[in-house]
Amino acid sequence: FRLITEVSTAVAKAAIESGVARKIITDWDAYNEELRKRLGLDDAIMRSITTKAKMDPKRVVFAEADNYKILKAAQIVKDENIAIPILLGNKEKIQSIIDEHALELEGVEIIDQMQNPDKTKLYAESLYKKRQRKGISLNDATKLLRDRNYYGASMVEFGEADAMISGLTKDYGSTIKPALRVIGVDPSVKRVAGMYMMMTKKGPVFFGDTTVNVDPTAEELVDITLLLDKSVKQFNIKPRIALLSYSNFGSNDGITPNKVRETARLLHKNHPDVIVDGEMQGNFAINNDLLKENFPFSTLANEPANTLIFPNLESGNIAYKLLQELGGAEAVGPILLGLNKPVHIVQLGSSVREIVNMVTIAVVDAQAKEEIADSSKRKGIFTKTNKK
Repeated sequence: FRLITEVSTAVAKAAIESGVARKIITDWDAYNEELRKRLGLDDAIMRSITTKAKMDPKRVVFAEADNYKILKAAQIVKDENIAIPILLGNKEKIQSIIDEHALELEGVEIIDQMQNPDKTKLYAESLYKKRQRKGISLNDATKLLRDRNYYGASMVEFGEADAMISGLTKDYGSTIKPALRVIGVDPSVKRVAGMYMMMTKKGPVFFGDTTVNVDPTAEELVDITLLLDKSVKQFNIKPRIALLSYSNFGSNDGITPNKVRETARLLHKNHPDVIVDGEMQGNFAINNDLLKENFPFSTLANEPANTLIFPNLESGNIAYKLLQELGGAEAVGPILLGLNKPVHIVQLGSSVREIVNMVTIAVVDAQAKEEIADSSKRKGIFTKTNKK
């Protein structure tokens, strides 16, 4: 998509310069905007996120830097001032790929985790302290640090990188486990979850959980809903959340609708500030006229949902992949929610554009966590001052 707009703009400029063009374009930003809309690429939200990322680029460690797509994405985020890339892996292999494809990554730091024994020792001792009562010895921890996902996560944990990107060549579990062991869950939440931002023709729709919790209980669905509610707000979007099932407001009984119904009850009782309703079928969540006609009492009756909570991992994962393939939606994610520090996992076999999108989100995530930490420090200072 990026290539389409760039080539079209170049062709238009050439036509004007040669005198062939019937219409002279002076506002190229407006032209690009109109072109993207005609192509169905009105992704204003991603451009807004990109603008925010560029305001304060963060250091992002790429755990799979011995891959062309990763290196190309690293070049793009470096050139566009979105992030400061750090490449993790064998230096000779990485440099060979850079040279082969004439990539412009001069000055970018390359770290070979196998050639940094002092750092490995430091990281291994930290991992051992965290996991010594969970079956990991110091020797085990040292061996685990040979894995770039453990090493990269440790860099983030020790503040030597602000975020990590991985997952292009490994399955999801192999990537998330090191992050959970090294960094852990944010103490302000109860669990982690995966969210996709689906870029549809009607605008962004957020799906969760699509990657982590296999068959959550009603209480766990509450936690997942609150995670998505918090995260969607970070995109300056007011979340309107539908809890999905095959039933509408008690029309059917069963394990799944009963669970989702209980989730809605708990949310309405304990979190009345969250705009959420259910249980409901997917078409009623999206088709506002249908919902309003049949269930006018719903808290979502006046405006369609933009955030969908699925009853289990199976349904969420199937739904986003079908929408991506059949509906032509672009999937941005999975966005990992609930970790103490930013680690984001791209889809297996992601395109360069998809990797760039995830790096951009990782940078904004790092910015948000930094702002929260700074705010907490300021509150602490004021508390001490008041005590005096």
